[in-house]
Amino acid sequence: MAHGLQDVAVGQWARVVGFAHTAGGRAYRQKLLAMGLTPGVVFQVTRVAPMGDPVEINVRGFSLSLRKDEAATLEVELCGGEI
Repeated sequence: MAHGLQDVAVGQWARVVGFAHTAGGRAYRQKLLAMGLTPGVVFQVTRVAPMGDPVEINVRGFSLSLRKDEAATLEVELCGGEI
């Protein structure tokens, strides 16, 4: 079942399953793909700012901060336990 990044708690692991069709989604999709967020990649949410923007994730061995608009483009599934 696909979720949004906002559904992933700090410390949880998730897998990218696709991209939502949102306003500006095509540009965000290309940007996210270029940053390594391709379908199937696993990442961990490491921090969320107090107002929820930005969200920091650890993907492919590096930290990446995403704004709410960018994060809203991601469709993810939760992964149980550590990967």
